[in-house]
Amino acid sequence: MSQPEPVHGPKHQYHLVDPSPWPLVAALGAGTMFAGAVLGMHDVPLAGISGWFIAAAGFIWLVTTMGVWWRDVVNEATFQGHHTPVVQIGLRFGMALFIASEVMFFSAFFWAFFTSSLYPVGGVWPPKGITPFDPWHLPFLNTLILLTSGTTVTWAHHALIEGNRKGLLQGLAITVALGIAFTSCQAYEYGHALFHFSGNIFGATFFMATGFHGFHVIVGTIFLFVCLIRAYLGHFKPDHHFGFEAAAWYWHFVDVVWIFLFFCVYVWGGGSVPTE
Repeated sequence: MSQPEPVHGPKHQYHLVDPSPWPLVAALGAGTMFAGAVLGMHDVPLAGISGWFIAAAGFIWLVTTMGVWWRDVVNEATFQGHHTPVVQIGLRFGMALFIASEVMFFSAFFWAFFTSSLYPVGGVWPPKGITPFDPWHLPFLNTLILLTSGTTVTWAHHALIEGNRKGLLQGLAITVALGIAFTSCQAYEYGHALFHFSGNIFGATFFMATGFHGFHVIVGTIFLFVCLIRAYLGHFKPDHHFGFEAAAWYWHFVDVVWIFLFFCVYVWGGGSVPTE
């Protein structure tokens, strides 16, 4: 009597991740980057090497590690079939918790802004000598740009679900272009600011809140650009595209934060300019 052939492969829907060197390598790169930045800010060289050079090397190290690490994740999801529906549930929870942690960051910056503006030193906000931006010029244009990008990424998502590859590529390309336009407008705005980061609480809270949001826009734009490349390569399917879905979640989060920034920091926070 012949023996049945052994069945190889997992007998469950969970993904037991293979041992990977990338978490440790990424941690070392991040540590090098931040240690170099600290040395650079204190103008303390290490063995004759500038701290900023060390920080730059650590940054390149970290970004390269992230690239190869995410390449492995893409291979697991797209070609090896490890991201089953059960695994995707865990990924969704992870992304939701990550966005929740980002909410806490912005809550701290809003707290600092409202504390300073509701109980201002000297009894007036913005402080005397500070000329804030007119919210209904460039900031309003940036608001329209970002809200439009929210509609185009939603268009791309629906096109993907419906199997419309052309709509997916067009929607993603327009969203990336709008993200670049937003960042360019904000850089122009910063270059023409009539106040600075240091020396006053208005500038400190303004640039921390809007700058941290601008950093998220840059990250989200890169995230969506990678999704655009993956969409062009045919990685996404109507029923299997969490990588794109996570990017869309992140982008909508960036949109919502900007709405609060616009109305609280630009409109309300800059509306009581003292007259000379």
